[in-house]
Amino acid sequence: MRRIGSTLPAAVALSAALGAVPAHAGEPAPGPGNCTATACHFDLPPGTYDVKVLLGGASESSTAITGETRRALLPETAAGAGERVARSFTVQVRTPEGEPTGAAGTPGLDLTLGGSAPALAGIRVTPARHARQIHLVGDSTVCDQPGEPYYGWGQRLPQYLRKGLSVANHADSGESTVTYLGNPLLWAGVQPQIRRGDLVLVQLAHNDKTTDETTYRANLEALVAGVRERGGDPVLVTPVVRRWFNADGTLDNGTALLVNGLGVDHPAVVRSVAAAQGVPLIDLTARTKALVESLGVEGSKSLYLYDEKRDNTHTSVRGATAYAELVRDELLLQGLVPEGLVRVG
Repeated sequence: MRRIGSTLPAAVALSAALGAVPAHAGEPAPGPGNCTATACHFDLPPGTYDVKVLLGGASESSTAITGETRRALLPETAAGAGERVARSFTVQVRTPEGEPTGAAGTPGLDLTLGGSAPALAGIRVTPARHARQIHLVGDSTVCDQPGEPYYGWGQRLPQYLRKGLSVANHADSGESTVTYLGNPLLWAGVQPQIRRGDLVLVQLAHNDKTTDETTYRANLEALVAGVRERGGDPVLVTPVVRRWFNADGTLDNGTALLVNGLGVDHPAVVRSVAAAQGVPLIDLTARTKALVESLGVEGSKSLYLYDEKRDNTHTSVRGATAYAELVRDELLLQGLVPEGLVRVG
């Protein structure tokens, strides 16, 4: 992403309505001077930041905001002609910007304005003082995918969170429980970032194709113990299904339900470890299975990259968004996050 200039429509003159909270003593908070009509760039160090935006313009508008490595930060939000709608969210800025083993990305915070008729009337960015993090440990079905048409559900989850709660997506393509624990760029780098009260969602299974059950179970237990060492709250997540139908229209087979070549039933082991360790469980296997089967052989193609890549494992923007919604619903249903910090509807 390139450095953005300071040209912005006249609507940004209204940004004063957002107030002026300094980012650092004696310095103005980053604001609309850092934006064009379609993007913003803020020269900020790594950290967690609160972003408050004022949306709307002279005509009817509908604005969505993404940031960094294509993270969905604010769902499409409508404003009537002449109306101003204020929204806030919290975002993590880090290096590398996306996957832990991926490219460094552009320093600072980059935001992109999208939607059917985007209109930004004002923006303010300030350091987040007491934000809680949801850390994600996972594989390519979870990660911040760097390019179209790929999306991970963790990439789409931030849009459902309000100010005070952000996503730190440490998922990385191609990782198993073995490689995630063994690579110093992964678990050894993630664990020190966990603070007391942070949630850590772990979904690793797709690449444990040659991991025996004893090792897989021990690795999950090690991740749970490592989260608790830091005062965090672990949550085990069963893997999203592969779109692999039986002749009768069900997904009741080992390929779809992540049973590896050694006969290890990954979702069953995750459920077992969660029960034994007293860890909350998000059964994303069951939830995604129900959704895919309900859509059927044809309807479910758009959740995955079947049409683009003949890929029944990795999700499209539609699939990643739907699966992020399932995770959000489970976070609320189980009381893992306060209702006031989650967007619904």
